[in-house]
Amino acid sequence: MNKQIISTAAILGAIAVIFGAFGAHALAAKLQPRQLEVWHTAVQYQFYHIFALLFLSTFARLKNNLIVASYWCFTLGILLFSGSLYLLACRDLLKMPGLVAIGPVTPLGGLFFIIGWITLALAAFRNK
Repeated sequence: MNKQIISTAAILGAIAVIFGAFGAHALAAKLQPRQLEVWHTAVQYQFYHIFALLFLSTFARLKNNLIVASYWCFTLGILLFSGSLYLLACRDLLKMPGLVAIGPVTPLGGLFFIIGWITLALAAFRNK
């Protein structure tokens, strides 16, 4: 599990760096300031939870279902929260105004983040 967590964090980390640079350079002149702010929020939360995954990997040597749950919650949270924000920020650029309908996905990703943190805390409390 440790290898899987670190691999996931590394891949999502590389994507976060690419998306951060893409937002700062390629999108800066194409997006409205509010859209760019949404893009940066997506990158920021992606990085926060990549660090959470890396920290989680320190517990992964334990055979604990809470660690597995936390891993999936953080990963799904990144995909849903940050992924939906990336799409929402670029909906005008993509000429897809209907993407606004995915707005409810963002808080669902946030809920996965919260559950991930709670399961991480429970795993820490149960660790002897």
